[in-house]
Amino acid sequence: MTTVLLAEDDVGIAEPLSRALQREGHQVVVAGDGPDALQCATQDEVDLLVLDLGLPGMDGLDICRRVRKQRPELPVLMLTARTDEVDFVVGLDAGADDYVAKPFRLAELLARVRALLRRSVPDALEVGGVRMELSARRVLVDGAEVGLANKEFELLRVLLHRAGQVVSREEILREVWNDPELKTSKTLDMHVSWLRRKIGGQRIATVRGLGFRFNVG
Repeated sequence: MTTVLLAEDDVGIAEPLSRALQREGHQVVVAGDGPDALQCATQDEVDLLVLDLGLPGMDGLDICRRVRKQRPELPVLMLTARTDEVDFVVGLDAGADDYVAKPFRLAELLARVRALLRRSVPDALEVGGVRMELSARRVLVDGAEVGLANKEFELLRVLLHRAGQVVSREEILREVWNDPELKTSKTLDMHVSWLRRKIGGQRIATVRGLGFRFNVG
């Protein structure tokens, strides 16, 4: 499970955004001031920093610069109430990977979070004899290449990235089809069935009432 550090002092923003990120399957740590945010961001278990520029105690730009020196690989998404283009440029120059201006649409912010986390995933995933080379769009099973359709590839990517964990149907539908409302659709079940035939049925377990799990062993 990925951990998102939400550095935001406005409770009216932090609480609903934290709940939305948790619904997306992330663990969320909330920091309400600059020093606390900096301390949390330099810990290895944080996978993404959502950083408000206007934090008390320490400016968000300063936090971003310091984080970049200690953890250059950590994705940073800035939140700012400033609308001047110069402020956005300064934020990106400080080391932010992306920014969202307040007030923001929740769907847009979550999409940017997903994009940043995808960017930070290793180019190759390998679990239980299945290897995915993401940029090459190639899958090898026990050393032999298999052909997957686009949705099958994305489904496998989601399951492999969370190997050993149960991934809910809603999460898969959101990640692969961008539509968590397809709850009564057989689309997901059909694709899981096709994927099992190609990579070996024992590798993907159905967890009744919850979702699916890629078996590690």
